Amino acid sequence: MSEDAMTQQTQEIQETQERSPLVAGAHRIAELAGKRAAEAEQQRRLSPDVVRAVLEAGFAAHFVPVAHGGRAATFAELVEPVAVLGEACASAAWYASLTASLGRMAAYLPDEGQAELWSDGPDALIVGALMPLGSAEKTAGGWHLSGTWPFVSVVDHSDWALVCAKAGEEPWFFAVPRDAYGIVDSWYPMGMRGTGSNTLVLDGVFVPDSRACTRAAIAAGVGPGAEAICHTVPMRAVNGLAFALPMLGAARGAAAVWTSWIAAKLAGPTGQNAVSSQDRVVYEHTLARATGEIDAAQLLLERVAAVADAGGVTGELVGRGARDCALAAELLTAATDRLFASAGTRAQAQDSPLQRLWRDVHAAASHIGLQFGPGATLYAGELLRRSNDG
Repeated sequence: MSEDAMTQQTQEIQETQERSPLVAGAHRIAELAGKRAAEAEQQRRLSPDVVRAVLEAGFAAHFVPVAHGGRAATFAELVEPVAVLGEACASAAWYASLTASLGRMAAYLPDEGQAELWSDGPDALIVGALMPLGSAEKTAGGWHLSGTWPFVSVVDHSDWALVCAKAGEEPWFFAVPRDAYGIVDSWYPMGMRGTGSNTLVLDGVFVPDSRACTRAAIAAGVGPGAEAICHTVPMRAVNGLAFALPMLGAARGAAAVWTSWIAAKLAGPTGQNAVSSQDRVVYEHTLARATGEIDAAQLLLERVAAVADAGGVTGELVGRGARDCALAAELLTAATDRLFASAGTRAQAQDSPLQRLWRDVHAAASHIGLQFGPGATLYAGELLRRSNDG
């Protein structure tokens, strides 16, 4: 891609992000979520007012089909709003990003199931359990579903859950309403504490056929009567975005905290207690490299979003998208490590926002959707096949 083409693409992405109705809401929510961040850590769940504000801003409705009152919008429009939230509270950003993503996945249910799920409007808070840890037995008109799914973010505030279970050897997704599942308080993590990712339990719950679809359909991006591009994108091409975008915000937030501390330090006293010229250079290089890593990660994630929004995603681009999200996560982790390690003892205080953001970045980076190996294998395999075919 030429420099002019890259510049044009960057401008188009920025214009798309600025047009997103989520941007203004994200700034308002970030202020609130930042004030509630310490409380969210202590309570191990987001406060109801933050949860409500995210829904009112339109995150849940972002990918919901227009027929059900949603926007069926673009991936690019989600990048900056989620990152803005992440700068203040990574847990709030995680919730906003996932509730948008789950709205897209629910669009693969049969039309009748979609109508039931969004019968009260497009802002239903859907949570997800994506690993096939349950079992489903076919019965007349539907399924009997049982299982235990840990790590279901924001489940305490949910209206619906989209859970994955095996029917024989094939994984299926099933939508179940809040009154059908139990919740076990099991979330005691190092980071991302505010996500309230507790355990969801089902025991022989009946789920009609109208609220079930195969995982293969979601993976391939084949939805019933899908018209919007966002509903035709293979899952692996964009799945990492949902987890990497909160990390982008958290890393940006860490850089902002670090910069304010070091700027004040460098502007401090002169004389014997002054920062040496050698230390100043170290701080300058640390800031330049960390922000460069963050910028590089953002460019990767914006490209993933732009490719998905263009439609017609090939196998090679699916692999590249998975690789790029994982690589962005590595860059964001490295940048945050660099800042934390050079911030001194102050950063390790219990009430330090920098240590909270550092923990959140590491916790998010451990998600299976951001591991480098699977994406690298998929992408490299596509390149090698193309080379052999040529």
